[in-house]
Amino acid sequence: MPIVPPPSRALGGVRRKAMNVTEQQLVSERLLHPDHALPLVIEPAVSGVDLAAWAASERESLERKLLHYGALLFRGFAVQSVEQFDQVIAALSPGALEYMFRASPRTRVGGNIYTSTDYPADQMIFPHNEHSYSPRFPLRLFFYCHLPSQTGGETPIGSTRSVKAAISPQIEARFREKGVLYVRNYGDGFGLPWQSVFQSEDRSEVEAYCASVGIEVQWKDNNRLRTRQRGPAVVRHPSTGEEVWFNHATFFHISTLPPAIRDSLQSNFSELDLPTNTFYGDGEPIEPQVLESLRAAYLDSLVRFSWQQGDVLFIDNMLAVHGREPFTGKRAILTGMAQALLSSDVAV
Repeated sequence: MPIVPPPSRALGGVRRKAMNVTEQQLVSERLLHPDHALPLVIEPAVSGVDLAAWAASERESLERKLLHYGALLFRGFAVQSVEQFDQVIAALSPGALEYMFRASPRTRVGGNIYTSTDYPADQMIFPHNEHSYSPRFPLRLFFYCHLPSQTGGETPIGSTRSVKAAISPQIEARFREKGVLYVRNYGDGFGLPWQSVFQSEDRSEVEAYCASVGIEVQWKDNNRLRTRQRGPAVVRHPSTGEEVWFNHATFFHISTLPPAIRDSLQSNFSELDLPTNTFYGDGEPIEPQVLESLRAAYLDSLVRFSWQQGDVLFIDNMLAVHGREPFTGKRAILTGMAQALLSSDVAV
């Protein structure tokens, strides 16, 4: 790939000839932390490397690295705009997807690029796999740091391989047998309204979408909605063939919320009327000690790093979880999702 160095001051600004540099010399690689399996950090070894163009030429190699590590952090490539970020996504995937069947507030900033999550800055977001509650989910995630926060605001990531290894065989077997039941309520004053979740004002469109992916719909009075759906706890990765822990049983459970929010919701709603809650697939409650064990498995897997402006994080959504730390000051971490899969296609 040709690289044109900037003019040299010593040569009085005379432009040098372009030099051919082998692909191996264009970037350097290292683990962010020697004691963690992810992320692999990839940085330019020379100036002037265009991330989108280089990534497109190295797509197969980067795919193999992603499957091995679970997450790649591209740092120092001077990605400076939403458009450049979108080009990186297009270079490494079929292109960004629209954010559908939503669970968190996001703002579209251009095309199918969104703010990562518009939750209050003082709240932690528990680690999770994006859309693992949904019958249709993205296999690939991309994050771009347009503006790092003044303090905090990390996007901690962890290996689902580590999460699964930390779950007891007894707990895993129970979830394998029963699956997970997700119950969501919309329009009760908490969480997203159904019009935002399904990106439609038409109840018949919502019903048609839900029927197509196996979600049960129950309309309540005052144009409110409850959905119920059953999903697997363990699925098989389509490329590696390995079984991975992939669900929202912990993230959506009422007990995972901060105590003040949890207590407020429980004082106002029954278990079936909460904005989100989870059960075993047969409707039985998940035991508190099981949830504590699962939360510990997620949290113990995490590795944290401070965002640097221009960073692009490339995640295999089935091999890595992600969250968010509280922060102060302005923060602009953008995200794109790619390569949709159906959970029924990867069921064990």
